Amino acid sequence: MKTRLEVLQREYSLAHGYNPIHSVESRLKKPMSIAKKLRRKNLEITIDNIRRNLKDVAGMRVICNYKNDVYTIAEVLKRQLDVSVLEEKDYIKNPKENGYRSYHMVVTVPVYFTNRTENVPIEIQIRTIAMDFWASLEHKLRYKKDRQMSYGLQERLKSCAEITDKLDEEMQNINILLNDFE
Repeated sequence: MKTRLEVLQREYSLAHGYNPIHSVESRLKKPMSIAKKLRRKNLEITIDNIRRNLKDVAGMRVICNYKNDVYTIAEVLKRQLDVSVLEEKDYIKNPKENGYRSYHMVVTVPVYFTNRTENVPIEIQIRTIAMDFWASLEHKLRYKKDRQMSYGLQERLKSCAEITDKLDEEMQNINILLNDFE
């Protein structure tokens, strides 16, 4: 999947003179994290349970410049013939209670082994630079140290998410205006 996105980056640059993807990050969930998630779901730790119950063992984060780029990339991925979309959640149009915004997809892609082909699920988060900035800091503040946050701090974080959303809108509008003049 990472290679596909790198090809898309090059193609967009050549064909359109613009690249909607700022960066791509990928990760494989660590074995301890997989075991912890299965335990949380009250499931035995087996390969079969991992395959059937975890859709985020492989994950990708696609960081885009503007909100409309997020939707462009999601649509391009959906049109690929060997990609099957299992789930989609649009937290940009429908933010989470804490203000989190991102576009999530769970897709399957074929992985070719020497004696078989397996469709493997990958969780893809597509978001803007600003959304990623907010989500990264919010995650560090809230989860990395197992802190309990007061209602006041939660509201301040949510306010920052709304400010970030306004920044995204304004930057996109400026980009559109600049492109209209070219």
